[in-house]
Amino acid sequence: MCGLAAIVRFDAAPVDRDALLRMSATLVHRGPDGDGDVVEGPVGMAHRRLAIIDLATGQQPMASESALIVFNGEIYNYIELRDELIARGRRFRTASDTEVILQMYEEYGDDCVRRLNGMFAFVLYDRAQRRVLAARDHFGVKPLYLHATANRLLFASEIKALLAHPEVRAEADPTGVCDYLTFQYVQGERTMFAGITRLLPAHYLTADIGSGRVRTVRYWEANFEVDTSHTQAYFVERLQALLADAVRLQMRSDVPVGAYLSG
Repeated sequence: MCGLAAIVRFDAAPVDRDALLRMSATLVHRGPDGDGDVVEGPVGMAHRRLAIIDLATGQQPMASESALIVFNGEIYNYIELRDELIARGRRFRTASDTEVILQMYEEYGDDCVRRLNGMFAFVLYDRAQRRVLAARDHFGVKPLYLHATANRLLFASEIKALLAHPEVRAEADPTGVCDYLTFQYVQGERTMFAGITRLLPAHYLTADIGSGRVRTVRYWEANFEVDTSHTQAYFVERLQALLADAVRLQMRSDVPVGAYLSG
């Protein structure tokens, strides 16, 4: 896993780099292989890296000509997406799946999220449009928490990184605490901390820096409808093919990989 933190300001106040670094420091356990940070205008980003893909040139935050990103996770179909983008005339500087997200955004905009097969949480800053796109994978494998005020947005992989910011107080959300004591989890976008929410699985968030307008969109929903015209043998074969393909894609790595089984 990796860890990310980001500050987005909607006013003229500068990004507090010291606060950003304090947020990042709480995430050091998530990324022993590298760290980086950048403050660019109204946006500050920090990253702690666990290197899996492209050990040499995959450092973050990563920038392209028009955008800047911090990313936690892995895009399993990044090779296929990279080949598609190259066929469309795009050129790559790295072999990382992080750059694939950047170039997918530049090619397809917000809809790029629908094409990503993987576990991911990322925050992307579009310099030209002065807007931010934050997204979380289809089933919410990778976390992304946020704290919002009228003047700014904070993002982080863990709640304690948000609490490291001097403007965020650790106060209980009674509904969130009640949910946890009742169900052993907190429902919806709430957390057990007042003012701290999470981006839900299969959602992306856009924030316009000029106006401060924030919008959240659900980009995918599971479909449980069954086509009864198919035979049982068809479904068995289809399931086996999907499992084999998932294993094939998820074995891609530039370091040794393993699996833990439970059940």
